[in-house]
Amino acid sequence: MSTTLTLSRNGVGMELRRGTFRVEIDGVQVGMIDWRETKEFEIEPGHHVVQLRQGRFQSRQLAFDVRGESNAPFRCHGAMMWPRWVASALKPDLAISLVRE
Repeated sequence: MSTTLTLSRNGVGMELRRGTFRVEIDGVQVGMIDWRETKEFEIEPGHHVVQLRQGRFQSRQLAFDVRGESNAPFRCHGAMMWPRWVASALKPDLAISLVRE
């Protein structure tokens, strides 16, 4: 049995942190995602950690569990408001937003 992690990259307005994000699941790069894309990644049931990166900037790590044949939906986008964009220069894990839907 396998399940799918679905990752959508969109937001409201304009992304200030642009470019292609690397998608990592359990510390292994599994693909890339661009603005307004949705990608699906096959994963095994169990405990996983997902994170996005772009150069030195990153999202926070999100741990999640999946069981059986199911879908684990996530949404992401780069910093969209200038205070968060500026703060990400000091705290790189603020640069990319990643949430489970």
